[in-house]
Amino acid sequence: MKRNIVFDTETTGTSVFDDRVVEIACVELDGFVPTGRTFQRYINPKRDIPAEVVAVHGLTADFLKDFPTFDDPEIYDAFMEFVGDDGILIAHNAEFDRGFLNAEFSRLSRPPMMKDRFIDTLDMARKMFPGAPASLNALCKRFSISLEERNYHGALIDCHLLARVYLELCGGREQKLALFDDRTVSAEAAARNKSRRPRQAPLPSLITSEEAAAHAAFIAEMGDKAVWKTLLAAREVAE
Repeated sequence: MKRNIVFDTETTGTSVFDDRVVEIACVELDGFVPTGRTFQRYINPKRDIPAEVVAVHGLTADFLKDFPTFDDPEIYDAFMEFVGDDGILIAHNAEFDRGFLNAEFSRLSRPPMMKDRFIDTLDMARKMFPGAPASLNALCKRFSISLEERNYHGALIDCHLLARVYLELCGGREQKLALFDDRTVSAEAAARNKSRRPRQAPLPSLITSEEAAAHAAFIAEMGDKAVWKTLLAAREVAE
């Protein structure tokens, strides 16, 4: 079974040719639930970061200068080991993140990650809520997911938020219910059925003899084609 991994990057800007990745993060899912395994690295871009970009993610060139560059085994090798050869990456605006990832891979003469390995939650949201705001912030507000810890667009924080958004986009509470072990449900059903044993003797009738006689007299007045007479005849045959 392929692993689902929520994925996000932070960069120095929006150009895959001139800008670089400065943070990369992943959250592993089991179905729709985080397993607790995460991956997060800061990366030295070896270039300046515009003030308007720092205002978004809070990462300055000075803060990042002592971290490894993308070609360091602690970044590339560790990331590839975490995602594996067939992990499905779930990202918001996946083409943006995939483009930057592949640009970094290209600089290392490494093969790109193909589009079929990505699920785009932005595309999912636009199809589900056409015309409505579909940013991660907007979706968190739509699904009542707290943004209290999101002072900046940190990659790992965004991954945790996106994991919850992805669950909601895939069915939300209904999916949570589906996560119960089918064997447990089957065991509970079997226990209920086992407790319903047939009675050794049927319960006595609650109809008095006077009520039965009155009912028979009433049916006799209906004539031979009355439905009641047909039902009584069938019952006598069965007995």
